[in-house]
Amino acid sequence: MTRTGANWGRDDEMGQRVLLIEDEPNIIEAIRFILSRDGWTVHTHSDGQTAQDRVRGLLPNLVILDVMLPGRSGFDILRDLRADHETKDLPVLMLTARGQAKDRELAEKLGASHFMTKPFSNAEVLEHVRLLARN
Repeated sequence: MTRTGANWGRDDEMGQRVLLIEDEPNIIEAIRFILSRDGWTVHTHSDGQTAQDRVRGLLPNLVILDVMLPGRSGFDILRDLRADHETKDLPVLMLTARGQAKDRELAEKLGASHFMTKPFSNAEVLEHVRLLARN
């Protein structure tokens, strides 16, 4: 069964779950703080090589995925998530420090739900996470 948005992940007593796939400690802490205060359970992962296995094992409601990761790019991970019947409809918010148009176009082509450039505001992250979880 394919699930989308708020219905994608398994029900969890702690509320909705987000998997943050990011390798920068400051970004991890900032996003964890923002989302935890809003009632999200935030799981983190920083290795591109094992990211897809982590997504499949956790089945979060939403993934926040950095473009540049050790071991594997976020674009490659997104491509695999969209090709997998278990994760093809999972909302994915892509983050990048490079705001180039070609990166945005590639993210859209591969099926990113939304694309954000670092630095970002706390309000912007929270707004897009809430929107993606509802859809």
